[in-house]
Amino acid sequence: MPSANLADPGSQSTRVPVSPEQAIRDAETLLSAGEWIRAFRNRYVVVKLGGSALENEEAVDCLLADVRFMETVGLKPVLVHGGGKAISAAMAEAGLEAKFVAGRRYTDPDTLAVVAKTLAGISRSLAEGIERQGGKAAALCDLDDLALYGRPLALPGENGGTLDLGLVGEAIGANHRAIEDVLKEDCIPVLPSLARDRRVPGPAGLLNVNADTAASALARLLGAEKLVFLSDVAGLYADPADESSLIQHLTADRAGELIRDGVISGGMIPKVEAALDALMAGVHKIHFVDGRTPHSVLLEIYSDSGVGTEIVGG
Repeated sequence: MPSANLADPGSQSTRVPVSPEQAIRDAETLLSAGEWIRAFRNRYVVVKLGGSALENEEAVDCLLADVRFMETVGLKPVLVHGGGKAISAAMAEAGLEAKFVAGRRYTDPDTLAVVAKTLAGISRSLAEGIERQGGKAAALCDLDDLALYGRPLALPGENGGTLDLGLVGEAIGANHRAIEDVLKEDCIPVLPSLARDRRVPGPAGLLNVNADTAASALARLLGAEKLVFLSDVAGLYADPADESSLIQHLTADRAGELIRDGVISGGMIPKVEAALDALMAGVHKIHFVDGRTPHSVLLEIYSDSGVGTEIVGG
């Protein structure tokens, strides 16, 4: 996509001299993107941001410009984020030791207080970043009125029991009206990976949710056209040691085979499993892209070739 100053389109001239050849290429890029813009108008796109992608300020600003562009051309982007490293740093500063059970952060009340405060701060920071670029955003991080509803997560343990994860949950519902009200105001909703158990009043009803599964659940609940996972790699690889082996297109069945064969391994397994859950629930397409690459989201969604890995059902 051609670069542009999206922050201040006012009356002052922002023209930059370019050659006729470059101008023609820019026009061709816009025309090519127009096909996808028409196809995806008024569709939900859930974008999950987390991990190392949150640590690079320039990359985050570029992502927020991409999300703002999507809203401008008629998509309904919803930004969901985690903040694992920031949470661990905040816990250490508070004198709390991080403990993980089955890959989930064990969450007692003291840990949950740090998680909630840290994630709310990230939500507000991302919303402010969009507004600095001239857009509008709303951080839906009021702990008494979260957009995600949840229940405690039950994972099987030994002897037929369940693992003790503390206040860890899974998203099972969403406040569609709150999200849609934000979008109607030409605002971009920003959601932390927190959910509220509506059966439990007060602070005890707050749950810490894995950001990948939160994004997948939200995409399912909204009937999203696309779910985009941003990470620190370009996508999925046939050989993780060979960057030239990027897999640009996968079916859900093939992705499952790659997990069973060990090609997809480590931290990518829960991401891909969350993606497959979303596909089974009707989300049309999942994308894995490198959040550090400038405008990777736009290039993936609004071009014929893309820059990451897409997974489709069937």
